[in-house]
Amino acid sequence: MPNETFREGLEDVVAAESQICFIDGEKGRLIYRGYDIHDLAQNSSFEEVVYLLWHGRLPRKTELAELSAQLSRQRPLPEPVLAAMRNYPRSASPMDVLRSTVSALSMYDPDHADHSREANLRKAVRLVAQLPTVVTSWEYLRQGRDPVAPRDDLSMAGNFLYMLFGKEPGSSHERVFDTALILHADHELNASTFSARVTAATLSDLYSAVTSAIGTLKGPLHGGANEQVMKMLLEIGEVDRAESWVKEALAQKKKIMGFGHRVYRTEDPRAMHLRKMSEEMGREAGELKWFHMSQVVERVVKEEKGLYPNVDFYSASTYYSMGIPVDLYTPIFAVSRIAGWTAHVLEQYENNRLIRPRAEYVGPEPLTYVPLDQR
Repeated sequence: MPNETFREGLEDVVAAESQICFIDGEKGRLIYRGYDIHDLAQNSSFEEVVYLLWHGRLPRKTELAELSAQLSRQRPLPEPVLAAMRNYPRSASPMDVLRSTVSALSMYDPDHADHSREANLRKAVRLVAQLPTVVTSWEYLRQGRDPVAPRDDLSMAGNFLYMLFGKEPGSSHERVFDTALILHADHELNASTFSARVTAATLSDLYSAVTSAIGTLKGPLHGGANEQVMKMLLEIGEVDRAESWVKEALAQKKKIMGFGHRVYRTEDPRAMHLRKMSEEMGREAGELKWFHMSQVVERVVKEEKGLYPNVDFYSASTYYSMGIPVDLYTPIFAVSRIAGWTAHVLEQYENNRLIRPRAEYVGPEPLTYVPLDQR
């Protein structure tokens, strides 16, 4: 007999109590530890948000300075890990590189065998600090070039852009990228965060949990959607082709990436910030085509399907206007979401219970075994 509590894809099933993030899908609200995402995006920094997610409150000035110093010190990769990356095939995707390198980093973490909260916080600092270095180092290594070493006098956002482009970013680029990191930092029990918590619930280590999360984020229905959005825009090519292209794609029942959300029933609150950022970065680059094309796609999808853009849609054109390679979009998502992943893993450890859902069996009724020579 079917289970009346069954929800395909676990939709709307509450799997954990959490103090980290709240989403009001009907009103389009996103809250980190009690703070509205709009307030944080307009006034905070990514470093502040990291502290907030880990500790449940905004840092004092001295606490923020200490966290920033810790993150700065931990940015360089262990030499054996960098050496291993030099031997990866240059055709490897950045997400495969990120997943494998995070796994390798665990073996060189001095706190690897210590599972106390204090040690796990130190691991979390290293992961937040080193993921940007992994992503930017691979961009150089796959071109046969030496990576740009991290600096200890720049913000997380500023240092990432410095390592990626080899020069200090302008203030507008640093601010926009910092805001993007804030917007992507956490989103309750999304697929990758749930993967991290499932792994942590077995009392596996923090690196294993994050590796699980990265593997989940890679999928085009999760973090990989932003790359697919930009590939779509590049295929459309010109603003005057956008409307007909989208209508034809919808007529063929093709999925338009970057629209709709499992939780939100109205506009994703993060999308409105990224829409403004897309226009700002396009204007600064002297090329508003991608922003205008995105506006047309948004209008047509809203008219035809009643769907709103999610966080992935305008992040694509924002990053493209900044000159960021398309296949780095999902790794950048991880560079931000590592803050939320680690916060959730820490919370899981504090009140752990093995996560073990059931499946609704729809297979054949009991069968009688038939000997091999009678089949």
